[in-house]
Amino acid sequence: MLRVALDACVSPETLRKIESGRVATPAFPTIAAIADVLGLSLDAVWAEISEPERGVEPTDSGRNTPERLAS
Repeated sequence: MLRVALDACVSPETLRKIESGRVATPAFPTIAAIADVLGLSLDAVWAEISEPERGVEPTDSGRNTPERLAS
């Protein structure tokens, strides 16, 4: 985790907060930097967070809302 944070120019604490869901909406440049370090495309990240989670009830809008990125 430390290496990823440093390579993405993000503090380890910020990365920890993102992973634990304590940062509800991380800034786009932060997510882009982390994805780049991990070798993920932003399309792959978006697909991961956009898919309904198994066992999660739909919200009033009819869409599921994942709380955090899978690591």
